[in-house]
Amino acid sequence: MNIKVSDRFILASASPRRSELLKQLGLKFDVIPSCIDELTRENETPVEHVRRLATAKAKELAELYPEAWVIGADTIVVVKGDLLGKPANESEARTMLGKLSGCIHLVHTGISVLRKSAEVDLSEVVTSEVIFKDIAPEEIDWYVKTDEPYDKAGGYALQGKGAFFIKEIHGSYTNVIGLPLCEAINLLKLAGAIIFPEGNHGHHHQP
Repeated sequence: MNIKVSDRFILASASPRRSELLKQLGLKFDVIPSCIDELTRENETPVEHVRRLATAKAKELAELYPEAWVIGADTIVVVKGDLLGKPANESEARTMLGKLSGCIHLVHTGISVLRKSAEVDLSEVVTSEVIFKDIAPEEIDWYVKTDEPYDKAGGYALQGKGAFFIKEIHGSYTNVIGLPLCEAINLLKLAGAIIFPEGNHGHHHQP
């Protein structure tokens, strides 16, 4: 039994991880990435940044498809006050991993659920704390030669080869992958975008 979507549902993100997480739940949706510029603004906190971008991404698609439910998301990694986006090349990936090595960093994801025709506009920011081991130079050398770091905030993949860098996670695990499922599903339920099918609850409780 699949979760029912009350109308067309669009994920405004090209991230394969976000798609995978929603597909695990059996949700039916279309992927239409937004083309929003992800630059930071001056005097903007990381939390404000991800909330603004998640909402801007969702808004762009909600304007085009006013009847659809749209979910937008944006993830950023912050270590010692530095915002880490996606590394553009090997030297950036190397620098990022060097900064993360042996440190605690924060992963912030903004999520936004919009439906223009119903005037629904909900958003939330979820933060997780991740503790990295000390990464040896040869481990960084090896990792930057894989294709993993390059489309991920902070330059590592929790659900991939980068998993062995991680000693501890405090907070949402799926947030670190790129979409905090617990909060995303709560927002979608709150908005009325998804409905969990009523099963036959009582039959297995009988003595």
